[in-house]
Amino acid sequence: MAKSGRSGVGDPPMLKPWPKRPARLAHAVVESLTDAIVSGTLPPGSALPVEPELCETFGVSRITIREAVKSLEGKGLVRARQGSGTTVTQSEEWNLLDPVVLAATVRHDDELVVLDQLVGVRSALEAQMAAQAAELATDDDLRAVQRLLGQLDEEIATPARFVETDVSFHDRIMQASRNRLGRSIIRTVHTQARGTFLYTGTPDVHACEQANAEHRQVAERLLARDPQGAADAMTAHIEAAWRRRRAPQPGATP
Repeated sequence: MAKSGRSGVGDPPMLKPWPKRPARLAHAVVESLTDAIVSGTLPPGSALPVEPELCETFGVSRITIREAVKSLEGKGLVRARQGSGTTVTQSEEWNLLDPVVLAATVRHDDELVVLDQLVGVRSALEAQMAAQAAELATDDDLRAVQRLLGQLDEEIATPARFVETDVSFHDRIMQASRNRLGRSIIRTVHTQARGTFLYTGTPDVHACEQANAEHRQVAERLLARDPQGAADAMTAHIEAAWRRRRAPQPGATP
């Protein structure tokens, strides 16, 4: 660990340098500092280590550090004021739709607060898009959804493959909705959530069977051109699937 020159009580925590120097230096510095902020190593209201200290810790130039700090400002993680240094902001100011911020937030979401919120947002948006797809989907769209449903039936016994096709099934319905903004939001948040075990859990054959039974209900409502039925089926599926994956929290009633 690089020496920061500070070790007294109340001093800011020391940041850890990389074991191997990354290729994209400014981005790597941003990821490291984002993780330190989100994890609470650098808590809200604390001062970001000064420029020379960051240069020493990460082994990079002042230009790289300035670029990284500017990026952190853009993500809402810090605020720089002339004469008072750079301060970590409150979590309410962080841009959770930024992939780096969201990935770090999900990674440290031990109590599943943000993941519960993410599932709520996903449920609401995907239900709306399922309703839109029931009205706007072309015959080609519906055939594609049915093909993916059949593929999921074949992959129930191989959960790792099932999970990947599951994502394609949901995405194909969103594509059929013609709701580009909603699809973009879901793809952003879902991609980051899927990178953590806290969200994905350990799918097994039984869970895949349950999920595909729910998928079939969504597909049936789409084929029937039933917007409300499609929305209700999608909401029920996303919420039930999360309940199956969600690990019970310490102290929770069984």
